[in-house]
This record gives sequence, structure tokens and C-alpha cells, in this order.
Amino acid sequence: MPEPTPAARPTLEAVATRAGVSRATVSRVVNGGAGVRQPLVDKVRRAVEELGYIPNHAARTLVTRRNGAVAVIIAEPEFRIFSDPFFEQQVRGISRELTVHDSQLVLLWVEGPGEYDRIARYLGGGHVDGALAFSVHNDDQLPSVIHRTRVPVVFGGRPGWAGGRGEPAVPYVDADNRGGAREAVRHLVALGRSRIAHIAGPRDQASALDRLDGYRDAVTPHTGPALVAQGGFTVESGARAMAELLERRPDLDAVFAGNDLMASGALRVLRERGLRVPEDVALVGFDDMASVAERTDPPLTTVRQDIEGMGRLMVRLLMRTIGVNAGPGAAGAAPGSVITPTELVRRASA
Repeated sequence: MPEPTPAARPTLEAVATRAGVSRATVSRVVNGGAGVRQPLVDKVRRAVEELGYIPNHAARTLVTRRNGAVAVIIAEPEFRIFSDPFFEQQVRGISRELTVHDSQLVLLWVEGPGEYDRIARYLGGGHVDGALAFSVHNDDQLPSVIHRTRVPVVFGGRPGWAGGRGEPAVPYVDADNRGGAREAVRHLVALGRSRIAHIAGPRDQASALDRLDGYRDAVTPHTGPALVAQGGFTVESGARAMAELLERRPDLDAVFAGNDLMASGALRVLRERGLRVPEDVALVGFDDMASVAERTDPPLTTVRQDIEGMGRLMVRLLMRTIGVNAGPGAAGAAPGSVITPTELVRRASA
């Protein structure tokens, strides 16, 4: 028995016939063009819905000069991306905002320098309208790889890499990492803590360095030399750093960790050593990721940054960069950078 022949896809001409308008009018409506009266727009949209018409992507690209896709590049290996809730929240915000702009998200990650050629070929192949890149390390060649493809880009995080520092043409979205860290440490000082340690994030990321600077801003005038151990924004690195700090300074009475994951690792070690939180050691994190901060015992006092909101802002900046209206008055606006505020969220750990 022969297989049934699939029904033919509705064409632009079929939509025009159903709506009683010209093919050119349908094309303008479907591709977001201007100059069509609202009654005709409504008729075309009804016909599209009734027929189940799906625009031809290649033809639409020729008309709009857009692919309707954005590359999201995370400069971390796969295991970090799928184990750290920060990336989940950032990508969620990006995805939701791209949906508003009828664009698809194409996720790319960087296992190492060997990935640069693959990413350059993809971006340079005209598959996407722009790129969003975050978690870029200071010694990373990824920014220069992206710029060579001439694809519009917005970065998540203040540029710390060579050639990016102080460059106004590099649009980015970041949180007030230094100010948030200062507020966290000042809170610990206000609680009467005088031996305050810091578990720092990676030395090659601007956010970690900014939080370290904020810690030093606030702690040095009150407690003397800084007490810092190196972490890597992971639970296990926080646990190792906490053990090191206790070896160096058993009488410490407070810890500011550079993110919530490291704080949760520190909390585990403190409990294993029989130290009470916050009675013996007060603990503050950074990020306010609900899946971490609200589930520790005790719940974690932390610095909140709007991770999902920053993802949305990255998309809006990119849409301005590629000349798409990202909101009232945004069309044609020069791309810039945004520093979002942070907020100390007080829970039971400090």
C-alpha cells in the first residue's frame, strides 16, 4: 500500500488569496515590514493562522537580512555549565528575552582553545545575527575571535581581558560586584566580627577580582591585613579554601565567600569541624541563587544580583547593536554598558 502523500505547505500566494490582498502585502506583514494598514494586517494574520502558513526561513532572511538566531557562548567546559545554577539562570533570562524578539538561542560552550576555530567558523558563516558571551576569562582569546568575525556581540561581565579594559566600544552587562562585596563585609563588621576571611573566585575573572577588591575595601580599615584563600566558584573549591583558612587562622569569626557555591562548601567544612554558623563563624555568600542559598542549613545570607535580569539586558543591548527595536525609543540608540545594583539578602547564616 503506498504511503500517503503529505499535504503541501501553504504558500505566500495561498495566504494572499485567502486574505484578499496582494502577495507583496502578505510579505510585508509576515516579515515585520511597515506601511500596511491595521485592517489588512489583521486579515493577513487570520489567513496565516487558518492556513497554518510557516514562513520560509531562507526567503525571510533575504528580506529582513536577519537570521532570527543569536549565539550564546559560555566560556566554560560542559561540566561547569550544567552543574552551576548561575548559568541556568543567565540562559533562562536570555532565552525569555530572545522569545520576545522572535529569535532562537544557539548555545555554544568552550572546552578549551581548540574550540576557537569551530566557533569562528560558525559565527563567520552567517548563521546568527549576533552573539552573547559570558564567563570570559582574562587570558581568553575568545573576545578577539568573536570580533574578527564582525558579528555584533554583548558580553556578560566587565571586560578584564587584554584589549577590553576601558574600551567603550565593548558593550557589556555586569553587577556591582565591588559594591556588593563591600556591603557584605560591612555587614559582618557591624555584627562585631573582627577576623573576617574571604574565599575568592578565579584570579582570571573580573567579577572575582572586583569582589576581592570590595572585600579589601571594607575589611582592611577594621581588621588589619586581609585573610584570603583561593577558590574556583565551585562547591569543592570552597570546601578546600575553608579548610585552608582554618589551618591558617583557627580563630576566624566570619567568612565572605565569592559565590554561593563556595559558601555552601565552606559551610560543610565548618560543620564538620564542629563550628556553629553563625554563632562561631558568620558566613555570607554572593549571587543569591535560590537553589543554593535557601536550601543550606542555616539559610545563607548573601549578596543578590539579578542574574536572569542581566541575561535579559544583554539581549536588549544586542538588539540595539544590530538595529532592532528593543523597546520604546530604543531603535537607533547607541549601544552602551550597564552595571546593575546588588542587594544584601539577610538570612540566618550572618
